[in-house]
Amino acid sequence: MQQNTLTGSCLCGAVRFEIRPPVSIFRYCHCSRCRKATGSAHAANLFLPQSRLTWLSGEALIRRFDLPGARRFAVCFCTQCGTRVPHKVAGTENYLVPAGTLDSSPDERPTNSNFWGSRAPWYIETTELPKHEEYDK
Repeated sequence: MQQNTLTGSCLCGAVRFEIRPPVSIFRYCHCSRCRKATGSAHAANLFLPQSRLTWLSGEALIRRFDLPGARRFAVCFCTQCGTRVPHKVAGTENYLVPAGTLDSSPDERPTNSNFWGSRAPWYIETTELPKHEEYDK
């Protein structure tokens, strides 16, 4: 059964939003821009039509940075805590939603890893690493 809505927020909770699945695309991106913007090995992004995203609070706290010279690369973030939040993708009717900002998991799973050839040289598939429920001792 398809989920009706999923809520999401920034770390401090000031920016809140709701999406109505299904999502159009769910994928990882290993490009250098996404790695730099997330501070991680890759971004995990959902895409959906802007008609399926509603801001619940804090929209005035959001700032957008469009990377000069990039056709579509942008990040939006909460000015109180710095968390990346959803943003409209330039030249489309879609929103990009950072998957980690959702309060619960969508039914969909990632379908691919983009820019795999650009992945960080130190990146190791997590299936190869020991697993711990908390910080390891």
